[in-house]
Amino acid sequence: MNGSLQEKISAYPGSLTYLDLIRRNRRDSAMIMIVMILLGMCVGGAIAASLAFYSGLDPGELLGSVMLGALAALLAGSLATAWSWFGGASAILSMSGARPIEKSQDPELFNVVEEIAIAAGLPMPRVYLIDDSAMNAFATGRDPEHAAVAITTGLRQRLTRDELQGVLAHEVAHVRHFDIRFGMLMATMVGLIVFACDAFWRIAFRTGRIGRRSGGKNGGAAVLVVIVIALVLAIIAPLFARLLQLAYSRRREYLADAGGVELTRNPEGLASALGKLAGDTDPLVDTANRGTAHLFIVNPLERMRASGQSLNTMFSSHPPIQDRIARLLALVR
Repeated sequence: MNGSLQEKISAYPGSLTYLDLIRRNRRDSAMIMIVMILLGMCVGGAIAASLAFYSGLDPGELLGSVMLGALAALLAGSLATAWSWFGGASAILSMSGARPIEKSQDPELFNVVEEIAIAAGLPMPRVYLIDDSAMNAFATGRDPEHAAVAITTGLRQRLTRDELQGVLAHEVAHVRHFDIRFGMLMATMVGLIVFACDAFWRIAFRTGRIGRRSGGKNGGAAVLVVIVIALVLAIIAPLFARLLQLAYSRRREYLADAGGVELTRNPEGLASALGKLAGDTDPLVDTANRGTAHLFIVNPLERMRASGQSLNTMFSSHPPIQDRIARLLALVR
C-alpha cells in the first residue's frame, strides 16, 4: 500500500462504519437533488417572466406568471422523467451492446448475483454481458422489479470470485438505492434546463427587438433586464445543472460502494476489484458515450486511459478510485 493511499485512509475516523458512509452520502445526494429541482423551477419562472414582458403585462402581474412558470417546469420535468422510466433501460442496454445470458451459460456468475440479491432482499435482476475486453459494469432499470446488471467479458474473466462479488454488490446497491431512477431524473432535468435556457434566450432576444421597435412600455430598462437575465441563464444555468449532475453521480458511487459493503461485509473484495480496474491497460468500453458513462462503476471513456481513473475535478463523473479504495479500506482498520 503506497503512502498516499495510507494517508487517505488515516483521514477517516477510526469508528467509521459503512452505515456512516451511507447516511452521509444519502444526505448529500438529497441536497443535490433539491437544488437541481429548484434550479429547473427558477428557469421555468424566468421564462414565464420573459413571456410576461413580451405580452405587455403590468409589473404587478409578473409574480403570478413566475409562479405559474415554475409549476409548469416542475410538471414538465415530472412527465419527461416518467416517460424515460419505461424506455430508458432498454435503450441503454441496446446502446451498450449488452446481450442477456441464462444461468446455464455461466452458473457461477448467476450464483454470485443471486447471493447478492438475496442479501439485499431484492428480486433476481436480469444478467447481461458486454463483449468488450475492458473491465467494467453497470446497473439499469426503473426499479428492483425491472432491474438488470451488465458486466463486460473483460471483467468477468479477470476478477476473482470475491472481487466479482464486490463489483456486483456495488451494482445491486445502485438498484436497491433507486440510483438509476434518480439518475434518469437528473439527466432529464439537465436536458430540460438546457432546452429551456435556449428557448428563454430566443424569447428574450425577440422581446428586446420588438420593445426597441415599438417603444412600448416594455422597452428600455425593462428589456435590458430581461436580456441580462437571459444571458445569465443561457450561460450559467446549463453549466451549473451539469455540474450538479456530475456531483450527484460522484456521491452515488460512494454510496453504492458503502451499500456493496453492507451486502457482502467484505470491503477488501471491492477495494481489490477497484484496484484492478484502475490499473486496466484497456479501460475504454467501445460502446460507451458521454450519455451513459456515469452508469459504469468506473469511467469507461478514452480520456480516463492516461489518468488511471484518478481525475478529481468538478467535471468528473466518478470520484478518484484511490479515494474510493481509501474509504473501503478504512472500514477494516
